[in-house]
Amino acid sequence: MLPTIEYHIRLLDQPTAPPVMIIDFHTHIFPPSMRNSRAEYLLRDATMASLFTSPEAAMASAEELIAAMDRARVDASVVLGMGWTDPDVAREANDYLIESAARFPGRLIPFCSVNPAWGEQALIEVERCALAGVKGVGELHPDTQGFRLSDIRLMAPLVEVVQFHSIILLTHSSEPVGHHYPGKGSATPSELMALIEAFPKLSLVCAHWGGGLPFYSLMPEVRTALANTYFDTAASPLLYSHDLFSLGPKLVDPGSLLLGSDFPLLEPGRLIQQVNDASLDVEERNAILGDNAQRLLNLTGRPSPGHSQVR
Repeated sequence: MLPTIEYHIRLLDQPTAPPVMIIDFHTHIFPPSMRNSRAEYLLRDATMASLFTSPEAAMASAEELIAAMDRARVDASVVLGMGWTDPDVAREANDYLIESAARFPGRLIPFCSVNPAWGEQALIEVERCALAGVKGVGELHPDTQGFRLSDIRLMAPLVEVVQFHSIILLTHSSEPVGHHYPGKGSATPSELMALIEAFPKLSLVCAHWGGGLPFYSLMPEVRTALANTYFDTAASPLLYSHDLFSLGPKLVDPGSLLLGSDFPLLEPGRLIQQVNDASLDVEERNAILGDNAQRLLNLTGRPSPGHSQVR
């Protein structure tokens, strides 16, 4: 019997795979112990206390992130630390990110978190995590961790081990002007530029649009210096007008922009919608949604459908 008209309509209604691998480059997940004993961890870690004292500050599990990714049809997400100040808290969180990535292969891409001010202890932890397969170090939080990105003597050993393992460094960034919010601090464009100019070959991701650093790329010397620098869009709707997505590829190399949500602060679908609504050509849109991240992370293809199921 020939297929009915209703059958063909149902086929047309089925979602098709997007033409680009969608990658959320900025998400956070937390071990169950941190969520269940939040008050204890608030006392142990200064970054935790700075960002998660309010019970309304969401803390998500790997399973909740995967569910959000499936809702937004995100193929893969980079899972970041929070710039922990307590080494034991950092190791616990790093282990959870690595273990979660193993449970959801291809879908979760782990980074590890250390504090450059720990000295050799930080380098040992990066070595341990790099051997376990992390793709980068971050998110750094200079203010709560008590260091400055412009302290080149302090940053040099960390950058050296990051470059030795051919992984990525990702740092929190803040605007020098504008409204206050939890986490806003001193990692402004001038601090970022000091790090960038000191280590021009470092693969650096500046979160939150680099605190506005792309605007300064209208200066030719700044644009030249940003050759290995990337910018994620984490928390963009809380910081900037949606027009920035249309302006971004005009300010900096379109190959330097990375989709980032800052989940669980924001759902990835909200950022994807802003990219899709922006005045971008197809190549620019695909670059932001995933092509740039896929190249930077050296990923070969989209995870298989079976990986999307929460287990």
